[in-house]
Amino acid sequence: MTLSLPEEIYRKIKRRTDVKWSEVARRAIVQRLETMEGPVGYHTSTAELRKKIANAGVRLDKISIDKAAAHYKRMRELERKRISTTRAS
Repeated sequence: MTLSLPEEIYRKIKRRTDVKWSEVARRAIVQRLETMEGPVGYHTSTAELRKKIANAGVRLDKISIDKAAAHYKRMRELERKRISTTRAS
């Protein structure tokens, strides 16, 4: 991946050899994705999700898999629509 930066920023970055800039960029990208889509990768474990669901008072054993799949599909469609209409800041 190549990033375009203003010359002034590029000069400042080159002076700071103590910083791993690729790591800074990676973290910023992951944070942005999490803001837009929720936790990325391993950040949310199954145990954490079960705890959040239990704390919300939801009984997963009472929800049919078909109903859950339909809700998930609808949620993804709405989220895709929201993201595609949101302008970058």
